Amino acid sequence: MPPTPDATAPGAAVPDRGRADACPGALRLHTADDGALARVRLPGGLLTDRQALALADAAEALGDGELETTSRGNVQLRGLASHCAADLADRLRAVGLLPSDTHERVRNVVASPLAGLDAHPAADVQAWVRELDARLCASDWAAGLSGKFLFALDDGCGDVAALDADVTLIAGPDGTHLLRLGRDAAGHPVEAGREVTAVLDAARSFLDALRADGRKAWHLRDVPDLLPAGTVPLPAFTGAAPAVGALPGGLSVGLRFGRASAAQWRALVAACAGELRLTPWRGAVLPGAPAGRLAGLAEAGFRTLPGSPWERASACTGLPGCAKSHADVRADAARALDSAAAGGLPVHWSGCERRCGHPAGRWVDVLATGQGYRVTVNGPGAGAAGPDGAVGASGAAGQASVTAASVMEAPVMEAFAMEVSAVDVTNEEMAEAVAEARRTTK
Repeated sequence: MPPTPDATAPGAAVPDRGRADACPGALRLHTADDGALARVRLPGGLLTDRQALALADAAEALGDGELETTSRGNVQLRGLASHCAADLADRLRAVGLLPSDTHERVRNVVASPLAGLDAHPAADVQAWVRELDARLCASDWAAGLSGKFLFALDDGCGDVAALDADVTLIAGPDGTHLLRLGRDAAGHPVEAGREVTAVLDAARSFLDALRADGRKAWHLRDVPDLLPAGTVPLPAFTGAAPAVGALPGGLSVGLRFGRASAAQWRALVAACAGELRLTPWRGAVLPGAPAGRLAGLAEAGFRTLPGSPWERASACTGLPGCAKSHADVRADAARALDSAAAGGLPVHWSGCERRCGHPAGRWVDVLATGQGYRVTVNGPGAGAAGPDGAVGASGAAGQASVTAASVMEAPVMEAFAMEVSAVDVTNEEMAEAVAEARRTTK
């Protein structure tokens, strides 16, 4: 579902990457409790209307009739029969969604969804996406990348640059583009006309350096000393998702938990002007679509008005689809969000400690424990992570989280105001604790 940054904090032990990653793809299906799962890579989140309709048809004919967008702007189909892999592959090939059998899991590319529509016309990001995808698929060495390795192409607004991809290309206003490697605080200048070449060279250098060094890693952030650091200081990135509603060049809508029925998906396609751009924030941008289509999209169940508590809210699959989950997190999250006020930090509900699909940056972690939920403010400025990713009251690594009752018997809503970084709460207390944590600014 990432960009899902690993829980590894700077200076912490490097995760064990000696095994191959288990990321599903369109050809490598993942077995879940609700059937097989396929993940269809969509570089830049780009879809034609014909491709989008083919995905809806496949979801209905082969799966549970639902489509799920991920935090990399990809699409997942769930509830698939185990024997349908060949049929699905044929459907995808017919519309250009499976250009390479050998490279389909490494086509992980996010791009600024408003590129060409916003006030950052520094580069033709969509052209970068198409060139990068074509050259990735044509490069034998690229098949050696992990299915988790992520490329980001930012138009200069700092949206996808904040996702901490493995290789990020950032457009500059005067054509002086920068290349960021992992979470480096500085970038490498890129020669004009060599933008995509620089991106590919960085990924290949990563693989070559790993081979020469004898180390195993899926991400550049796992081995930050592997490649030379940048020389040009980078600014803070906004990480802002497109606002929902009418845009200067089209429309933007949100999907609750990134899911849509096949009927909803077809309504989205009917409203577009031939193209859809799925965003890493589980939304969709429809370039060229008229504002008059918004009412119909709202009626179909899409978020079309800003200021909703559902903005920047996500959740993993949870029960009953995932056997590792301790709760039906989407149902619990929906109840909490429907009664919540708008605004605040991003929030993600997880059924287990893998925290699949959680956002980058600073966010509220709502983790099912089997007895309720642990609510934690994670990310930069939130203290050092303990063994399970939660943060203790003092911010010291390894310190256990605290219960609401143990904080001088303070009410749950006061715990975060008292600088307690994590609280264990019951299901009934969870909505209140999440609302308070989302208002956290420290």
